[in-house]
Amino acid sequence: MTEYVCAIDQGTTGTRALVVDQDGRILATAYQTHEQHYPRPGWVEHDPMEIWTAVTAVIDEVLERARIETIELAAIGITNQRETTVLWDADTGAPVERAIVWQDRRTSDRIDELADQADRIRARTGLEPDAYFSASKLEWLLDAGGPTRRRRAERGDLKAGTIDSWLLARLTGVHATDVTNASRTMLFDIEACRWDDELLAEFDIPRTILPSVHASMDPTAYGKTDPAGPLGAEVPVTGVLGDQQAALVGQTCFTAGEAKNTYGTGSFVLMHTGTEAVPSDHGLLTTIAYQQAGEPVRYALEGSIFVTGAAVEWLVDVGLLEEPAESEAVASEVDGTDGVVFVPAFTGLGAPHWDQRARGTIVGMTRGTSRGHIVRAALESIAYLTRDVIEAMTADANVDVRRLSVDGGAVQNDLLCQLQADVLGVPIDRPVVEETTGVGAAYAAGLAVGYWADTDELSAHVAIDRSFSPEADQDRVNRNYDRWRAAVERASDWATE
Repeated sequence: MTEYVCAIDQGTTGTRALVVDQDGRILATAYQTHEQHYPRPGWVEHDPMEIWTAVTAVIDEVLERARIETIELAAIGITNQRETTVLWDADTGAPVERAIVWQDRRTSDRIDELADQADRIRARTGLEPDAYFSASKLEWLLDAGGPTRRRRAERGDLKAGTIDSWLLARLTGVHATDVTNASRTMLFDIEACRWDDELLAEFDIPRTILPSVHASMDPTAYGKTDPAGPLGAEVPVTGVLGDQQAALVGQTCFTAGEAKNTYGTGSFVLMHTGTEAVPSDHGLLTTIAYQQAGEPVRYALEGSIFVTGAAVEWLVDVGLLEEPAESEAVASEVDGTDGVVFVPAFTGLGAPHWDQRARGTIVGMTRGTSRGHIVRAALESIAYLTRDVIEAMTADANVDVRRLSVDGGAVQNDLLCQLQADVLGVPIDRPVVEETTGVGAAYAAGLAVGYWADTDELSAHVAIDRSFSPEADQDRVNRNYDRWRAAVERASDWATE
């Protein structure tokens, strides 16, 4: 019987399922959105049960579209929005609150209290203290229910985890996570590969509520789907990766020095650094790239950019665009921004700035500023934010990025890709397969069960749709980049109340 691999890609705005064949081809996809909740300024929440309902729906739909039966699946891979945190009842499986999303800033004041511990946190976790990560979110969830909730947690009546753990609990009944997701909690020692007792004490988080941690590609750790569940059969879940690490695997960046950027709601640049964790002196994160069972952990440097695609979505929200896809045509109506610079710091600035109180700013407007100038400035901001990260990455790793592999919905915008090549001064490679995050989860699951022999076989599947070479005058690009950096200064430390 021909076998396939299914991937569940649970993202910030929706959930996708894919079926992938032996040649790395996507047979079918299915997608469903879920609601974004904004109960207060700076707060972002998801309903975990709505996400679960979406997962079951897209699994059913993708199998029907692929015209295959569950018994034809060799394995399932899961990739997920990272840092988003769920707390649920251990017996009933019901969430006790909405999930707190990675973009949420409600714990910024708590993070400010950790200023004198930043070096220790960075040394253990590879992360910069920020409300972005899961630790302070989970502390808030535990505190929000008062002493009763904390007593329940200490008795083991509650379970916690990132979205992958929530889905595993529903699919297989196993309370687990992988090293990549654990590395994004600000509670995990990335070199010792274990939960850090001092950090658990700092945030008053009982170890008993946390999942066990395993390799990203493991044939047995994550269990098999419940035959009474949405798949109706036992299928092993053998691959689990945070979404950006999944994209790294999907782009087959298996060699140290290879880098990718995923352009989604935010953008995430990852450079594979091999089996050594490279500390950053330039505001980047040291994180786990992936791990195959029985092999050493692979590390990466990461630049997390909070808002890129979300900047284009904001243009739609305020009526400057009817839909995100219109941005290329509107920005192409002008040949520059006419001095307008857009800093999309709606939820603060991530790497390499790490300013959680920065806010969105548009400077340089005149009476002659048009819609096209603002839209083009928004696209340029995505390219400039990426350059900020790439320059820091080059300084940390002492390795020049000679090409950048890109993926995510925004890279279908040819103008954005060309702007990115011009701003970086290096070629940009866009693959034929758009869904590299989901494909990466499928690759992880398939490698774990021998569906693919090794990473070399996966690398042979990658095909480039188009490469974009730098065309702009670099002196002009650098002058514009200097103006960008000046605008970032004006956006910094704005939300002081």
